[in-house]
Amino acid sequence: MVFSTVLERAGAVVLRPASKGLLLGFAMCPALLFASAALAADASSLNSGDTAWLLISSALVMLMLPGLALFNGGMVQKKNVLNSIMHSFSALGVIGIQWIVIGYSLAFAPGNDFIGGFSQVFLMGTTPESLNGTVPSYAFIMFQGMFAIITPALISGAIAERMKFSAYVIFIFLWSLLVYDPIAHWVWGGGWMSKMGTLDFAGGIVVHLSSGVAALALARMLGIRKGYPSEMFIPHNLTMTLLGAGLLWFGWFGFNAGSANAANANAALAFTTTMTAAAAAACAWMIMEWWLVKRPSALGLATGTIAGLATITPAAGYVVPGWALVIGLSAGVICFYGVRLKFTFGYDDSLDVVGVHGIGGVWGPIATGLFASVGAQGLVAGNLHQLWVQLLSVLAAGIYAFVVTYVIGLVLNKTMGLRVNDEEEFGGLDKEIHGEVGYSI
Repeated sequence: MVFSTVLERAGAVVLRPASKGLLLGFAMCPALLFASAALAADASSLNSGDTAWLLISSALVMLMLPGLALFNGGMVQKKNVLNSIMHSFSALGVIGIQWIVIGYSLAFAPGNDFIGGFSQVFLMGTTPESLNGTVPSYAFIMFQGMFAIITPALISGAIAERMKFSAYVIFIFLWSLLVYDPIAHWVWGGGWMSKMGTLDFAGGIVVHLSSGVAALALARMLGIRKGYPSEMFIPHNLTMTLLGAGLLWFGWFGFNAGSANAANANAALAFTTTMTAAAAAACAWMIMEWWLVKRPSALGLATGTIAGLATITPAAGYVVPGWALVIGLSAGVICFYGVRLKFTFGYDDSLDVVGVHGIGGVWGPIATGLFASVGAQGLVAGNLHQLWVQLLSVLAAGIYAFVVTYVIGLVLNKTMGLRVNDEEEFGGLDKEIHGEVGYSI
């Protein structure tokens, strides 16, 4: 018999006769313990649980694109359903490529306070062995890529039923390059907002504020749909919209809880606050409709849910469930009135992107500055400065997104035109632009 001990990290194999094995084994126990500790420390750099959770979360966020397609597609007229769905699915292709080629580098590669550099164009320097914290870099890149994809797709709801599809494709590419990537770098990539201490757990500023403000700029530039507001533009399939809302709610757990970048207590907290705020906002919206119009609607319930999800996003990992309840209830009321701003100011936000994502994208970061108490301190924890930081971040990101979006729109309008012609708008964008229809009867 031979007593064998293998010290792989030392590269040594020690063999001893059995007669001496017992004493030698006891003598080497301390060394074995230290070697085991070293191995455990090295292994902890890659955590399989964290990796699995981030990969699942990436898939959940990707599922939000079909969810958004159904949510928006059900609210447009029947003749425009495929065009609306194409807005979401085309973003998967266009921004999916843009993110790999240059988007990730501009958002997360080392650069300056305003924008990342070009060191990771085409993901150069990233290998299967590369790590971002406890997960493979590729997992982190793909998770963040799903955020980059869904953000410009959100804008499409405000311009539904009247924008050229060719102009939309070019717009989302340029917008991601010039608006999303810089703001993502400011907040998450080591830019000036990050250094200032801005709190945005999962994208209240980066995703919802930027898309909501951009939606306002583009809707203003495109003008109103023919017949709006005197003509009733009734959703053609609310069952589709509710299914989309359910998929969005489901995917949002990956969106928010996945932003912990680990399968840990912070992810569990974000999961809980996400559920709490969404439920509270849905109930608040339903109560508002019951009170003011006497009939709670399915569309209102779905819209309230999305308002709560959008608003809790920046605070998800920073607040306790009690404050998430407050954020959700307030989001349901604030966004309920926010949707009605389009009637006051005369812009045509077709599917209420401005009222839900824009208003929610303003209130969410501010609420974070008020109620943060986990891993950060807001006003209720005695930190007035954090509220100021949040207000400044909202203002700066909002102005930047609006101005740059407007400039992109102006350039596209002068070069290729933004809006379909009257014949295409009346005939339906499915048939006139895509040569097909969503329904054969």
